[in-house]
Amino acid sequence: MKKIIIAIDGFSSCGKSTMAKDLAREIGYIYIDTGAMYRAVTLYCIEHHLFNADGSIREEELKSRMNDIHISFRLDAGTQRPVTVLNGTEVESRIRTMEVSSHVSPVATLGFVREALVRQQQAMGKEKGIVMDGRDIGTVVFPEAELKIFVTASAEIRAQRRYDELKAKGEEASFEEILHNVEERDRIDQTRKVSPLRKADDAILLDNSHMSIAEQKEWLTAQYERAIHA
Repeated sequence: MKKIIIAIDGFSSCGKSTMAKDLAREIGYIYIDTGAMYRAVTLYCIEHHLFNADGSIREEELKSRMNDIHISFRLDAGTQRPVTVLNGTEVESRIRTMEVSSHVSPVATLGFVREALVRQQQAMGKEKGIVMDGRDIGTVVFPEAELKIFVTASAEIRAQRRYDELKAKGEEASFEEILHNVEERDRIDQTRKVSPLRKADDAILLDNSHMSIAEQKEWLTAQYERAIHA
């Protein structure tokens, strides 16, 4: 059976990663979470004090350190899910905090950061047989991908999902703060100069506002089956 590249793009907190992880595991593909890569760079910036007091980034300093930032993924033996590794240290839970969420968009708008990570992502996909999710996979990273999905949902529903996720982990969370963060990330993602978030012309639109995870899984599997037999 032929192997393909599956690109899943869309807005933040749409459940792209859950869909992509589940599909990859189901069909035996490698899953690559590009959002986690940008979060890992953001965590590096926070831990190395590369943010100024006003929230801006010390761009030249970060640029000079990009070759020192190595991001990879490994399977967690217990959950059998991929986790993010930054410079040899597993950082999966640390990159999912609100602190990282509120700082990631400015990092992701930097052209030199995107160029460095896109090169890594394209290298990961040379052999095909991958599911990759992010903001510009179908438009920039793999415009030749055989299956492209663009996921959306209302900001309120996405904020509620993020709120529930944080509460389930026992973390303090404010729905209003999360909603503001979601709306602000949407604005930045869609208006940035480098690789703005947009639906590829040949991507299939999925609004999962009122779909269960099981319904999304069934829908995505059907799209995959159609793509490999095209």
